[in-house]
Amino acid sequence: MKEIAQSENIEQFSLKDYIYIDKTEYIYNLIKKYDRVFFSRPRRFGKSLTLNTIRTLFEKGVEPYFKGTWIYDKWTQNTCPVLHLSFLKFSVSDLDNFKRDFCNEILKFAKANNITDFTGDKEPKVLIGNIFSAMPKDMQIVLLIDEYDCQLTANINNKELYEKFRLFIREFYAVLKGEKHISFMALTGVTRLKDVSIFSVGSDIKDLSYDHAFSQMIGFTREEIKKFYIDYLKLGISYEKQIESDCVTDNDIEEFLDRMAEHYDSYCFDNYYEKKVFSTYSVNNFLQSIVKDARVTFGEYWYEAGGIPSILKNYMESHDIDFKKFQSSEIEVMYDDFLNPTSLPDMNENVLMCQTGYLTLKSDINQNRSKILLGFANREVSTALCRLLGLKLFSNTVEIVTYSNVNLLETSTTEELIEIFNSVLTSVVYDRNPVIRDEPSLRAILHVYLMGKGVDVRAEQHNFKGRSDILINLDNRRIVFELKYSKDGHDVNSLLDEAVKQIKEKEYGIENLGNRELIQIAAVFDGSDNIRKITEFKQIG
Repeated sequence: MKEIAQSENIEQFSLKDYIYIDKTEYIYNLIKKYDRVFFSRPRRFGKSLTLNTIRTLFEKGVEPYFKGTWIYDKWTQNTCPVLHLSFLKFSVSDLDNFKRDFCNEILKFAKANNITDFTGDKEPKVLIGNIFSAMPKDMQIVLLIDEYDCQLTANINNKELYEKFRLFIREFYAVLKGEKHISFMALTGVTRLKDVSIFSVGSDIKDLSYDHAFSQMIGFTREEIKKFYIDYLKLGISYEKQIESDCVTDNDIEEFLDRMAEHYDSYCFDNYYEKKVFSTYSVNNFLQSIVKDARVTFGEYWYEAGGIPSILKNYMESHDIDFKKFQSSEIEVMYDDFLNPTSLPDMNENVLMCQTGYLTLKSDINQNRSKILLGFANREVSTALCRLLGLKLFSNTVEIVTYSNVNLLETSTTEELIEIFNSVLTSVVYDRNPVIRDEPSLRAILHVYLMGKGVDVRAEQHNFKGRSDILINLDNRRIVFELKYSKDGHDVNSLLDEAVKQIKEKEYGIENLGNRELIQIAAVFDGSDNIRKITEFKQIG
């Protein structure tokens, strides 16, 4: 069985016989069709590997690194020098250090390619302009810039430094614009910002971030996983079903992929909202864990292994977040806000969450409509976002899984469940968040908490008669809550009666119940300043 690699260097896939998901047809078409491109994707999605693949093609050709790939017998381009700049390598906190390291990279490129007779300078924009002027007339190079916005995202809460880096990027790009020595240029980043001028009117860079033709160039498709990782899929199924890998059926594989999709699929970067992809980082870690642990565990790799982008964490420190919207599967944003964000500090929070991978497209991008729909891609990312929101929302952690791995939601009585949820509600940090002032905000806080714990929870779950406030699906139980809010505690008994009546009439939770135990609970939250907890509750049936 070939090994899975988390590598950003295409050469390692060939030299060490790693599995490589072949994306070379996309890259070939990209280079043939465009001279200058940009594409944004969340961190750990494969942008750096894509740029490294382009670099290797131009710098070294196809032999021996692309043997067996689509592009191997089609690439005929001559090799040429490549200036590959990764902003991740440069300082995010000191502009002078940033410029020094930046200039050193440019100087190393000039030396390696025998470019001489240019005037040195400490300003990268001046230095690279001088180097272009010193190049022979017919010399052509490829310029690749990875994570162009790294310094901006790191300084979202430092206006002075943000502005300095913004001006640097703007001025540096001005030197590159129209430069005849650049035969091909590609930039990547997380965000797309008009205030750096790269994507403004008149730019010569084609933004392919949501281009239908290249929407699956980065990320894994279901078909690719099935083709290239089939041995890992069969191994996982054999562990779960306790059968030999040779006995795994096509139906077994499709069911296994369905479960993988629930956790790691449905990121959409397609303006037509047709093509979707799995998270490369999460899929690779999940499949590697099957071999390492000899079992199947759907881990939350997005959060645990660096999926918390500093940009979003920093944004949340200085901006209020509307927790209630995350109960909806569809979040509306204005068309212009989505396609033309001006600056990072002023970016619409939903657009930022989409660009960082916490939300994704849930509709096509249609200029004839004023709004675009966004929503969670999958279970892993919804859990990750709610865990991140929980850091802002709660003063302490309320655990629902014991050290002996017992899920308290599976085993607790109704009284104990109410005690757990009251512990959650009393841990809300009121000086940093809106007070629980109504039923929607009460529902939202419990929903964020449960999702952050990886629980399969649905808010306002529809059935054939109505919709329940909170529905929790566990392995052996389904818990349904009908919540009511009392502002001053004077009407708690009547509200409780109303909730009980609603559960009975609407028959919440009975749909597709299977063999689960159904627990229906009516509960009333007393919003009085000195109480702020569920004071009245009743289990139905």
